[in-house]
Amino acid sequence: MLKIVGTLILLLIVVLALAITIVPRFLDRIYYRGPATDHFDGARFRNPDGDADTIGVPSGGSRIGFFWRFFTGTDGRPKWPENVATPSAVPAARIEGERMVVTWVGHATVLVQTQGLNILTDPVWSDRAGPLGFGPKRVTAPGIAFDALPRIDVVLLSHDHYDHMDLATIGRLWRRDRPHIVTSLGNDSVIAKTGAQATAVDWGQRVPIRPGIDVIVTRAHHWGTRWNTDRNRALWSGFVVTMPQGGNVFFAGDTGMGDGRWPAEAAAYGPIRFAMIPIGAFRFVPGQMAIGSHIGPVDAVTVYHDLGAAHAMAIHWGTFRLSYEAYDTPPKLLAAAMACTGQTGFVAEPIGRPIEIAPYAKPAPVPAMSRDALLRCLDTPTVKAMQ
Repeated sequence: MLKIVGTLILLLIVVLALAITIVPRFLDRIYYRGPATDHFDGARFRNPDGDADTIGVPSGGSRIGFFWRFFTGTDGRPKWPENVATPSAVPAARIEGERMVVTWVGHATVLVQTQGLNILTDPVWSDRAGPLGFGPKRVTAPGIAFDALPRIDVVLLSHDHYDHMDLATIGRLWRRDRPHIVTSLGNDSVIAKTGAQATAVDWGQRVPIRPGIDVIVTRAHHWGTRWNTDRNRALWSGFVVTMPQGGNVFFAGDTGMGDGRWPAEAAAYGPIRFAMIPIGAFRFVPGQMAIGSHIGPVDAVTVYHDLGAAHAMAIHWGTFRLSYEAYDTPPKLLAAAMACTGQTGFVAEPIGRPIEIAPYAKPAPVPAMSRDALLRCLDTPTVKAMQ
């Protein structure tokens, strides 16, 4: 009996997922109106380096089959833990001057404290990442309890996917702190549903925060949607935060590799002291090392190299189960890839532990390694075992 009930519930979930996929046009929304550009056709945004790798099902095959295997657990995914214990930090109210302290809250949410500013990236405190209470459930509690957050001055919001744009959290932050929310074109329309106000600008544009500190919205290779029919109505982005001393901050948001030029574009705004780079949700079939809209550790170490960053934190892994890699594959593979390239300074830090970031110092020069050469270096029994 229980098996029948469980099957019916799963079928209901699949029907709901399919309904979202073929949802009527009345759920479409116009989030932005403006002139056409190389990445906006007057109605929807696009990647100027091509969208072929961000369209369709990540694993190939049919969307119906993908959702069925996902919700029935028949897709061969490695088992994840249901809960992972993490410490809960109590940050300082402010960190003044050149000193910088960063705390990974989970997924793409990071608290960056420096220059007397509290900067929060893609804030998500909800238990699930999805519409109507559905979606992946977090396996780790936030590394900072919401009530322990210091007053937030700036929020960087990369795009409108549920695991990055959590309207419940944005509403709470707005009511409490009235932070300056900076995002890319169109996302302000979605954020406005919470009553919050956001500054939305195009790639390459600056938003002044205070003298010497600007937020620059930068190019990423991704896509956006809340209901599928509104696909790419709002733009996706990364961010550079310029600092008066000590080096800049870079937040990649959510991105695939694309043409691979966007890291150098971000680095052109000045030396990067600290970068937040995604390493998870990259595997939807066995052995996969990246998908079109997500980089994995193999490409993340190349991004780190091309940024010329002094320090980097691995994000977008180990909080929500979004793909098919094992829970601890991303950090293990990152460590192996870093060893292959001979780089240092890019690690998978634990959730909820404040990390002191030294001022920028130019990294020791390391030759660039081709992707093929890196994959050959990783082609060992030890690395294969972790995949």
